Amino acid sequence: MASSHLLALDQGTSSSRAIVFDASGRMVASSRREFRQIFPQPGWVEHDADEIWRTQLGTAQEALAAAGLTGADLAAIGITNQRETVVIWERASGRPIAHAVVWQDRRTAPEIEALRARGVETTVTARTGLVLDPYFSATKIAWLLDHVRGARGRAERGELAAGTIDSWLLWNLTGGAVHASEIGNASRTLLLDIRRGEWDDELLELFRVPRAILPSVVSSEGVVGAAVGGHFGAEVPIAGIAGDQQAALFGQLCTTPGMAKCTYGTGCFLLMHTGEQPATSRSRLLATVAWRRAGRPVEFALEGSVFTGGSAIQWLRDGLGIIAQSSEVSALANQVPDSGGVTVVPAFTGLGAPYWDSQARGTILGLTRGSTRAHLARATIESIAFQVADLHEAMVRDLDRAVTELRVDGGASASDPLMQFQADLLGVRVERPKDLESTARGAAMLAGLGVGLWKDLESLASQRVVDRSFSPSMPAKERQQRMAVWHRAVERARGWASEASP
Repeated sequence: MASSHLLALDQGTSSSRAIVFDASGRMVASSRREFRQIFPQPGWVEHDADEIWRTQLGTAQEALAAAGLTGADLAAIGITNQRETVVIWERASGRPIAHAVVWQDRRTAPEIEALRARGVETTVTARTGLVLDPYFSATKIAWLLDHVRGARGRAERGELAAGTIDSWLLWNLTGGAVHASEIGNASRTLLLDIRRGEWDDELLELFRVPRAILPSVVSSEGVVGAAVGGHFGAEVPIAGIAGDQQAALFGQLCTTPGMAKCTYGTGCFLLMHTGEQPATSRSRLLATVAWRRAGRPVEFALEGSVFTGGSAIQWLRDGLGIIAQSSEVSALANQVPDSGGVTVVPAFTGLGAPYWDSQARGTILGLTRGSTRAHLARATIESIAFQVADLHEAMVRDLDRAVTELRVDGGASASDPLMQFQADLLGVRVERPKDLESTARGAAMLAGLGVGLWKDLESLASQRVVDRSFSPSMPAKERQQRMAVWHRAVERARGWASEASP
């Protein structure tokens, strides 16, 4: 194939990135732009969808220019994206009717509690693999339709389109020609029957979402449309799409049952591949679609989600100002041998799995006059590992299967203290690849397979190069003691918002 490069669009929660890969999987060039985080009220998180598109297109054009390429040199585009975040826009103009409501947003907690009180969660979980929580997309869509003037009527008349970020990017890349959502992203909405791979009419009625507003559901691998020539100088097929965590699972080549990865980004997400059947969780973990490759059955994963991971380090930087750059946190934490008894529970937007407590709030416990910013930095790093350890314990209980190796990626995984502490808490080897951009790599891999640039998974094995492995060294008794203290702290954080209300 004459066009042998791939462009991966990685639209994340705090930034838009674009990476150009060549046919050997080597990163050729990249670009990244942050965009605004909008917090209109406590617990609300929004993005400007137009800003998302502008930054994503801008980074793509910058990455291509840095690589000395044009669209004519691209075999395909792959997309990976923050999941659950919802955009609603006008079909005629392409203009969003409001800010995007972000996955971290908790404004629909009252609606979720009302649904739970109706006793529908068992049915919802059986069909979607998910739990009732404001995290997911359905109640966000309904909230926008109810609170933007005239939106519900316009949606029912077919004048509006809704989707997660993959849909928004697809629409804009194709000049409005394609309104579709990749099946893994669609499985995060609370509206998809994951066994049939289709929107479910009873769920649409339950969550009050008109079918007319929803995208078609497409596979993760294979051409779904083409970016119009005006964006990159030539039309380029879009041939691979996956939500960020599924893309990272694929990029880490966790493609057989039992393999697991954890991504340390804004949040932390532990996924284990479970094969062609969704797993049933007793610990309120999520059965989610991993991907559907061209001509193959759907593959599934069991997932645990931490809402505040790397964003806790951003909080040290932006909220407290104790570091100037996120990269400084490891050096600061290494100034002390331990956290000095300080425990941080970073439940800034509630707690995810296995607690699913939207009323939990961040706490700092164990402070003394001897506590320093170094202790706080170390406790914040450790809080990330503690939350992942909770997910790991739940996953082992659910599947009755020990994880023997955890593959890690994402920005915060560059922290050696965090990765060593994670290995110690889990009691398993933690393996970090040389390229931490597993999410973008996974999107590129799917796109390359989708246009035949690579023949099969075996041809991708050489692309994953290990940087460092971390082996556990903490005695089992100490591990148990540390986890017990953590669980005491979590209990003090739980339900805080409801208890603190006047």
